[in-house]
Amino acid sequence: MAIKNNIHLTGLVFAALVSGPAVQVSAQTQLLWGDLHLHTNLSTDAYATANKGIDPYAAYRFAKGIPIYHPNLDTKVQIDRPLDFLAITDHATNLSVDVMALESHPLLMATERGRAMVESLQAAVDTPRGGFMRYSPEDGDRAALQADVFTPEIRAAGWRKQVDAAEHHNVPGEFTTFFAWEWTSLIPSAEGIKNLHRNVISNADSMEAATQFIPFSNQDSLDPEDLFSFLRSTQERTGTDFVAIPHNSNISGGLMFSENDNEGRPIDAAYARERMRWELLMEITQVKGTSETHPLLSPNDEFANFENRTWLLTGQDLPPTPADYARGGLLKGMALKDEIGENPFKFGFVGASDGHIGMSSVEEANFLGKIAVDAKLSVRATSQADNLVFPAWDMSASGLTGVWAEENTRESIFAAFKRKEVYGTTGPRIALRVFGGFNFNNRDSRVNDIAAVGYRKGVPMGSDLTAAPRNRAPSLLIHAAKDEAGANLDRVQVVKGWIDAEGNTQERVYDVAWSGERELDSDGKLPAVGNTVNIETTHYNNTIGSAQLSVVWEDPDFDPTLHAFYYVRAIEIPTPRHSLFDALALQVPVEDTGWPAIIQERAYSSPIWYTP
Repeated sequence: MAIKNNIHLTGLVFAALVSGPAVQVSAQTQLLWGDLHLHTNLSTDAYATANKGIDPYAAYRFAKGIPIYHPNLDTKVQIDRPLDFLAITDHATNLSVDVMALESHPLLMATERGRAMVESLQAAVDTPRGGFMRYSPEDGDRAALQADVFTPEIRAAGWRKQVDAAEHHNVPGEFTTFFAWEWTSLIPSAEGIKNLHRNVISNADSMEAATQFIPFSNQDSLDPEDLFSFLRSTQERTGTDFVAIPHNSNISGGLMFSENDNEGRPIDAAYARERMRWELLMEITQVKGTSETHPLLSPNDEFANFENRTWLLTGQDLPPTPADYARGGLLKGMALKDEIGENPFKFGFVGASDGHIGMSSVEEANFLGKIAVDAKLSVRATSQADNLVFPAWDMSASGLTGVWAEENTRESIFAAFKRKEVYGTTGPRIALRVFGGFNFNNRDSRVNDIAAVGYRKGVPMGSDLTAAPRNRAPSLLIHAAKDEAGANLDRVQVVKGWIDAEGNTQERVYDVAWSGERELDSDGKLPAVGNTVNIETTHYNNTIGSAQLSVVWEDPDFDPTLHAFYYVRAIEIPTPRHSLFDALALQVPVEDTGWPAIIQERAYSSPIWYTP
């Protein structure tokens, strides 16, 4: 293995730029890949947007690498690389009602309104879009219809379909499924519908455990505190634990990481403790864009302008606020820690797809869109022109969750969720290790077993550091390796946030390791890595970038009296975006898509926090 030593003086940085075979990691944990947010035809909005045939059984088969039939394309489809785990998170509201209608389920046929709905949905089964979401009862009484089709018995029957598929496909040690759902809080406002959705993942280890509860839905409540109360009471009654994962804070309209609760009251310590009991993770990237930060909020972050979307679910394009993004939430959480004694926003990061097509489709070259109607390329162009809510080219082919777990089981992966030893990527399987401590040295980035050193001398991503020794600053031991089937790495960055002595929030991005012979300029900026993408063919090559980047970085601006967090971004060299693939296939200029031809994919580690 060839090692080239470079010292990049951004503070105290000791970097080993490595090429060749992947660095061996400790047997204590292994890297597992999965998707924690996927919808099938059991979700009413997925069904209403033309996913009528891909159910949870097919979704799990696809994730395992087994070919499945794609009814919209009338062909077989298959993922190149199987996942290690999958959580199907169909919407709890009216879960499976469309499929039950096609089956003339006795519980739906038991009421007059239910029978009328079943008859209407069956008659419209061949229409591209339709189903319960678009069905209007003849008497116009939607509330009465809901009362007939959203009874506890019908909800339990719909949930059982989800549970059966998850249990059938769970193979401990090989492929893990979770009993999960999406709580879809839609907050109406003058500007439009604001997003407060959460995916709820349980650690239930059997069908019997999973059927002891019925998923909490937005018809039970739109208030996150009511969701927390449900999770608490369910855990106390059944012993099942949960994590609730917010997603698309970028379109929450300033609500997701607000300093006020859902009733507008200032967050207090009790609220903060309850929220952090459940919301240990947040979804930093997915098909509806990136929720890390925004260039208007982080003007000095040259990589902040990445897959940004600020349009609400329905309604206006709103200016971004710190409460809409992970970085702003992390900063606000530390500020609240000083004010009320608790941090309500101390979360790790995951990535997920939020695909409504029953397939975890996150590769740029094979992106199938967010909704099933976009499977056909010609429709993607039309949906863009029609300015629909989710036009395919506006969507991101993202993302995945990397988990450092002892084994591929529900118990082990869920434990990694709880300790936040997880991270999100925009799709590529970039292997990323981050450890924090006070005793790392430059030699540690060059050892064969970085994890062994990291666990022995520090703590992994998602953890805490406190009480710095005299005259010592936190250091991070970082190792990033390219996706074996993908692009080289451009650079590794550390994102630091802190609360200064005057109580103001601060942030800074440090380039800490990079490929090639580049040097920082007088402003401390690193020149671009270059670009090998041929926009006439989509081909690129790995003649630039590095296969691996390892570094021990010590904070050059550390003040032991101030709260701080650190997370790591590993960024690839430029590669073609899915909009370029589509443009070439349609033989139209890529500019017609409204999006760039290239993208720099990335991974985001969960933070490490320092507390005085």
